[in-house]
Amino acid sequence: MNDSRFAKYLLTELWTAYDAARKGKRHTIDEHRFELNDIEDIINLRDSIMRRFYKPSRGVAFIVRDPVTREIVAAPFRDRVVHHFLFNISADWWDRRFIPDSYSCRKGKGTLYGQKRLAKHIRQVTNNYTIPAYAVKLDIQGYFMSLNHDKLYQRILWGLEQQFYHSGHTDLKNHIRCHPEDKTKLYSTLRYLWKEVIYDRPMQDIAIRGKRSDWKYLPRTKSLFAQPPDRGIVIGNLTSQLLSNIFLDQLDRFIRFDLGYVHYGRYVDDFFIIVPMPQRDQLLRDIEVIRKYLLFELGLTLHPKKQYKQPVSCGVPFIGTVVYPHFILPGKRVRKNCYQAAYKLATQGEGDLDGFIARMGYMKHINSYKFLQQLFDSFGWDF
Repeated sequence: MNDSRFAKYLLTELWTAYDAARKGKRHTIDEHRFELNDIEDIINLRDSIMRRFYKPSRGVAFIVRDPVTREIVAAPFRDRVVHHFLFNISADWWDRRFIPDSYSCRKGKGTLYGQKRLAKHIRQVTNNYTIPAYAVKLDIQGYFMSLNHDKLYQRILWGLEQQFYHSGHTDLKNHIRCHPEDKTKLYSTLRYLWKEVIYDRPMQDIAIRGKRSDWKYLPRTKSLFAQPPDRGIVIGNLTSQLLSNIFLDQLDRFIRFDLGYVHYGRYVDDFFIIVPMPQRDQLLRDIEVIRKYLLFELGLTLHPKKQYKQPVSCGVPFIGTVVYPHFILPGKRVRKNCYQAAYKLATQGEGDLDGFIARMGYMKHINSYKFLQQLFDSFGWDF
């Protein structure tokens, strides 16, 4: 095995990951410190990985309240480089395996795509709104905080095994770009790095931005501080977004292929199933089947309260909107957040103007004309 050749390959890939990690982070102190000696820092990171000395560093934890209250752990920039490296090697292979109706954190998909896909599913099941249909929308309780490290790592190992040793020649050539003789070394390196990321205990000795009292009203199911050491991954890391889809790909395939529900979609841990009205009773019985699969196979809990079961004519809430036959309306929380952002701009002369404009840009893609007209009129703005 040519160590110098693999070292050069790893250095190149880490530099590519470094370029990707800098996007959107050029204003941070952590990025500036790394950039001052970036060549030396990348070489040191490469050497620590090759010698198996690399360990994730401590980040910063804080609470955000837009759009909902949740806990964020910001990883140090050095670890972000590692996250992008892992993503660059693994994401394309996994993305080709995911079902089309997995919408979160995937190129060409996202929230608006998911909402329009739900509308399309409703249109197909109702035969262009001519027959009644029934919808179930479910949610996993404390998803990121509940992920079992052992189950998650085993899933990653299965994927690596498939990617490196059971894919066809074309897959290998396009998505594993190292020298063929270095494939085993790259495989071993990825196993090592994924283990460090998944089994990391990020809340030990972590810095807090804000006050500890900020966590007072955050449910225990939404904080890593309250989880046992073998469960939970941070929200916000690039690897966490990928791991979320990798793990719930099992749920997608169970519902889509084992239970046979064609009109199914998922965004992170929210998922829906649409059926013709005659299949309503079977779908309601299968909710229990899904609950047991989540609990016994994946170690996750179906949220007992966030369950919507109703005819599609009543609307299906999904990713901040309510999808009806013929139109998509902004949901209550989205309307509230838009109003609050507008209020700060209009009365206090402060707030995130770019964020508000981005919200308005999103709104034009759904049926929000009446809401926006009312919003602008309430502040005396021209619409």
